[in-house]
Amino acid sequence: MRGDAIALRSVIGLYTDEDTAANALDAVAGAGYGQGEYEILTGTPYPEGTFGEEEPVHKLYRFPLIGAACGFTVGLLLTTATQLAYPLVVGGKPLLSIPPMAIIMYEGTMLGAILFTVVGIIFESRLPRIFMGAYDTRITEGYIGITITADESKMEHAEETLKKAGAEEVKRGWEQNDF
Repeated sequence: MRGDAIALRSVIGLYTDEDTAANALDAVAGAGYGQGEYEILTGTPYPEGTFGEEEPVHKLYRFPLIGAACGFTVGLLLTTATQLAYPLVVGGKPLLSIPPMAIIMYEGTMLGAILFTVVGIIFESRLPRIFMGAYDTRITEGYIGITITADESKMEHAEETLKKAGAEEVKRGWEQNDF
């Protein structure tokens, strides 16, 4: 560990049913752990908020809008610059021809929106996830896991909180260094 680095550790508690996991989540929040310090892991697709956790606020709609604006701008600049760089003056017609420009601007708008949407999905999904924290393969078999990620000094308290909340098993995970 260097200088002022904070070593974060992760602990996981395994639960067999939804009610026990929801009660455990209330106990974890009541023990003073913030929303960013704990997480629910499950192999079953429960709706958001099933366990009483806050529903995440998604801002995915911003990415296609920004991408569409960028694509439109690039399409406009590309067609304008091309027609000004290579002028084809034909019988008094305008130098900038709008109908062909509209096609390129439309395609640029769609391409920008699609590319930014893909980037937005990756960003909103928090990928790549460098520090995975504690995990147990039994989660894919139906168990529900609650992980608490905090500094080393809180690990004993976190394990005790998960055990008191009815965890079948509590395991420690890997270390993460934030520099």
